[in-house]
Amino acid sequence: MMNYPLTQKQIRAYAHYLQIEEKSGATIEKYLRDVRAFACWLDGREISKELTSEWKAHLVAQGYASTTVNAMLSALNSLLEFMGLQECRVKFLKIQRRLFRDANRELTKEEYQRLLSAAHQLERERLGLLVETIGATGIRVSEIQYITVEAVQRGKAEIALKGKIRTILLPGKLRRKLLKYAKKQKTTSGAIFRTKSGKELGRRQIWAELKGLCGYAGVEPGKVFPHNLRHLFATVFYRACRDIAKLADLLGHSSIETTRIYLVASGAEHQREIDRLGLVS
Repeated sequence: MMNYPLTQKQIRAYAHYLQIEEKSGATIEKYLRDVRAFACWLDGREISKELTSEWKAHLVAQGYASTTVNAMLSALNSLLEFMGLQECRVKFLKIQRRLFRDANRELTKEEYQRLLSAAHQLERERLGLLVETIGATGIRVSEIQYITVEAVQRGKAEIALKGKIRTILLPGKLRRKLLKYAKKQKTTSGAIFRTKSGKELGRRQIWAELKGLCGYAGVEPGKVFPHNLRHLFATVFYRACRDIAKLADLLGHSSIETTRIYLVASGAEHQREIDRLGLVS
């Protein structure tokens, strides 16, 4: 088997390939970060099956969580596929399905309301509406761009990402608040959530603003990030309708198994269910 070096030119070509494959901006950023970490570790050595396996062992030895290791291996395997080095691919770590979610990472509905109250008290109208929009629709932070004046007027947003198109219905109360905000900002068309200079809000700015809200809301920063608002929507929606197939469609999941991950109960809830079994005299 021939070995191959990993050059910066190849990494740039791989980045172009990811764009052609219509990967999301966040996915491209993540894959390139992991690929560059691998290239740095290689330190000029040529790619081989032995070294990719050694990279996997290195990640494990560094103490990364199993899910993090697998995410980094996914980026590596994608690169190897692009380079025609399928024989160098590595297997993912086997992870036992989790029975419950860490309570320290679970955002409750009460904490969500505290975030909204804090945004209101601080007169951070845009941030409060952003939290409500993600929380009330379950959209990804990368899909905020599809919340346009036109979409709100229609009452639904057409989300086109990852090669799929899905429709998100917008609650009436949220629509009224968004249109009122757009009018106040003199935004007559296009994306509603913008910076002061008129550019669409980016992922990093949204993340930073959410973190800045935690202290005022009395919510642990580790619980507050855009994707956790999506998890909250999934949990509340499922408890209300108990239709996992419908929820999967709303979230844009190709597999219901992915949706199940969102519905894992907290440790405290799992404990209550165990206690209610009444199997201890």
